[in-house]
Amino acid sequence: MKGPEIVTFGCRLNAYESEVMRGHAARAGLADAVIVNTCAVTAEAERQARQAIRRARRERPGAKIVVTGCAAQIDPARFAAMEEVDAVIGNVEKLDEASFHALAAGADAPRVAVNDIMSVRETAGHMIEGFDGRARAFVQVQQGCDHRCTFCIIPFGRGNNRSVPVGAVVEQARKLVEAGFRELVLTGVDITDYGKDLPGRPSLGDLARRLLGLVPDLKRLRLSSLDVVEVDDALVELIAGEPRLLPWFHLSLQAGDDLILKRMKRRHLRGDAIAFCAKIRALRPDAAFGADLIAGFPTEDEAMFENTLRLVEECDLTHLHVFPYSARPGTPAARMPQVTGTLRRARAARLRAAGEARMAALMDRTVGARLRVLVERDRTGHCEHYLPVTLDADAAPGTIVDAVATARDGGGLRAAVAS
Repeated sequence: MKGPEIVTFGCRLNAYESEVMRGHAARAGLADAVIVNTCAVTAEAERQARQAIRRARRERPGAKIVVTGCAAQIDPARFAAMEEVDAVIGNVEKLDEASFHALAAGADAPRVAVNDIMSVRETAGHMIEGFDGRARAFVQVQQGCDHRCTFCIIPFGRGNNRSVPVGAVVEQARKLVEAGFRELVLTGVDITDYGKDLPGRPSLGDLARRLLGLVPDLKRLRLSSLDVVEVDDALVELIAGEPRLLPWFHLSLQAGDDLILKRMKRRHLRGDAIAFCAKIRALRPDAAFGADLIAGFPTEDEAMFENTLRLVEECDLTHLHVFPYSARPGTPAARMPQVTGTLRRARAARLRAAGEARMAALMDRTVGARLRVLVERDRTGHCEHYLPVTLDADAAPGTIVDAVATARDGGGLRAAVAS
């Protein structure tokens, strides 16, 4: 009999929560369950989740299929109506071990258990022994979002901003480092909003500084998606002076045109993104940046799109997550004049091509440089700038090795392990 199988869609926070559920399901005795952790960012993500549910039923006809995640939180009835599904649980319930014991008990468990996410006021720091098959681990520091971007349905899946207390984050990090993880990633829905709901209002920079100070054996710390106008002074100081905070930053930009940004109800303008990247590079010359970008937002004309396209070059954005705009029912943007699907996809392709060109240029500049590579599997891993690296010699997964980049090879670097 196979163990619990977790099928994860979407963000790093979902990946973290999947590991929480893996432990809960195993302790509850759900050894032959398939848990589908859904995403609601796009209609395509939801389609893929439904496809995975049907495939799971075909491949494991006797398994208990449990559906959770943002799409299930927002529209539980849609998933409950699927004949393949045994149970639907919400984003709060999936982190409560009691939910899995109830599912294991059988007939007494409700088929749909989904709470009102907006009523939730706290987020627990769940302890995880490790991450299945990963050399790095995610640490959840925050949940939910207090902002209401016009395109985004996620607050209705995640609720309002809730932060994990600093002590719980440090305890989780210490336990993961003791388990052998060299690299941790702080993750959440809107991590630059961290701490505003906690006593003393600690910032993300305060949290990162205390974590690195109190867990001295942690070799590398990464941050997930940042909002450029919410990055606090303490974090800027840490970026400038702490080498363990890695010099790769993923930014939640979404667009590079001011009118589109206003219609998105974002909190920054084009100039803020450019100024932030310039400021960080002045403090940390080796900094590299990625970004989330939406192509074909409602009302976007060619000139507006060109502003976003130029932003890729002006900020030298190398790691792009590009999404063709996907109308989410219930959001203000879904009621705006829409760009055709064909044009959305074409613009997304142009943005991806621009990002790939900047990525290739970064890798070309890196050839000859000394790298510190976190080995993941089969001689492969990622260096400080999250560039994929293939080594010329064996190294144990989970170790950090010194290497010299020798060539760009397709979408990654080749490197020689330093003697």
